[in-house]
Amino acid sequence: MSKRLYLFLLLATALCSTANAAAKQPNILFIFTDDHSYKTLSCYPEALPGVNTPAMDALAKSGVRFSHAYMGAWCMPSRATMLTGRHPHGIESMRMSGKYPGSEYDPKKTPFFPAVFRQKGYHTAHIGKWHTGIDSGYGRDWDYQIVWNRPKYPDNAGAYYEGQILEINGVKAKTLNPDYSTDNYTRWAAEYIRGRHRDPAKPWYLWLCYGGVHGPTTPAKRHKGLHKKDEVPLPADILPPRPGKPDYLNETQAWKKDDEGKIVPQKSGETFGDNAKKARPYADHIHQLNDCVQSLDEGVAEVMKALKESGQLENTLVVLTADQGFATGEHGLRTKLAPYDAAFRSPLIISMPGTVPEGKVCNKPVNGTDLVATFSSFAGISLPWEVHGRDLTPLLKDPTGAAWPHPCFYEATGDHFGSDVTEIVKNKPAEAAHHHVPWYAALNDGHYKYVRYLTPGETEELYDLQTDPEELINLADVKEQKDTLIRLRATAVEELRRTRAGYSENLPPTRQMQP
Repeated sequence: MSKRLYLFLLLATALCSTANAAAKQPNILFIFTDDHSYKTLSCYPEALPGVNTPAMDALAKSGVRFSHAYMGAWCMPSRATMLTGRHPHGIESMRMSGKYPGSEYDPKKTPFFPAVFRQKGYHTAHIGKWHTGIDSGYGRDWDYQIVWNRPKYPDNAGAYYEGQILEINGVKAKTLNPDYSTDNYTRWAAEYIRGRHRDPAKPWYLWLCYGGVHGPTTPAKRHKGLHKKDEVPLPADILPPRPGKPDYLNETQAWKKDDEGKIVPQKSGETFGDNAKKARPYADHIHQLNDCVQSLDEGVAEVMKALKESGQLENTLVVLTADQGFATGEHGLRTKLAPYDAAFRSPLIISMPGTVPEGKVCNKPVNGTDLVATFSSFAGISLPWEVHGRDLTPLLKDPTGAAWPHPCFYEATGDHFGSDVTEIVKNKPAEAAHHHVPWYAALNDGHYKYVRYLTPGETEELYDLQTDPEELINLADVKEQKDTLIRLRATAVEELRRTRAGYSENLPPTRQMQP
């Protein structure tokens, strides 16, 4: 064999290997719901009575369900994390601006990872709700996009289910879309998966962002009343007192007893979308919430059907999660924002038949930044900036036995990001609150949850999640838990330093600060 022929064959082999590697890059379908509690998926043991989500349950049976996942405190920071792989304190230039929910960012200071995926050969698409800056990134981050851009059209920002202003590949539609949004997003996503609007030679990344079940929690007409006979248990601490809990829960108390002794909202008509003049019972709220979830479950069924029928199931990493949870009475709340599982914790299911084990439950706590690290790992693409998360591949290979020494850190810094967070904590700590909920740094180590508020004088919180999963008993002042408190306090600071949080050296004193 001549030297020239040998070199030619060597080069051909290398090119072939590169092509095969590219062909093996998986598609990624990232299904992202809104204000969607893990208690509304019947595959979770904490599911409310009557909840029935067969498609989501089937997805869990085909993959790994994570028991404790923490994606974000509310809509915007959660999405910013999903686009960058960084906690809010590490996302520079993102900020609220103009009429709510107006917001902006500098894409040079805050690059989003889909742009990198595009450069590395992926076809990227985003369908559904957009809530991260007026600039939705078409042509830079996304090859294909149908979005309801809430920041750009604030007067349309309440149209979660009907009458949305849509932008298609950066162009505003001429008329409002009258159809039910969840069904729209599902149809467009299924079309994309089946091959429309994309290059069939490329792997694809689709971020499917549903608006359900965000308030005004509005079920599809076909599902109204479906859960009206469901039993509805009351959370143990829906009404005060709550000994050992922080004071702000008195300000966020959202429920009361009416003259008939029924539990009703403090204000009527806030989340039902029906402008009710009389506060409706707590059970009505739960029934309507569960009615609304049904269209999401049908959506999951349809996109999974599209994957199977198009022959892409085995080569597609499917991730289902929510921007955060939503407390419905727990700790007196009717909101997200707070550090408790009811408000913050999201469902999380990851599936890829033949690659990810089927029907497993992982009890290791994880967060949103971990998903971006995992997407990068599966795609074989390194991001040109520091990602705060950890690749979940070891847990996806061995959900119950893999070594995972990492604590799960998460935070809430309101509508502030990057160095603006440090500026507030350092110089204006009394302002470190969002809708009466103080900012905080928190972590779950798989056994205990620790919460450190960033407002001076607020109590620390410590919960044994194994014996007290509803987080009713604050152990921060219990002498026998002193060592645990000190250890987790230090671990939280370590995570802040690891992720270069500027405020790590400016944590305010707490009410129970111990030496």
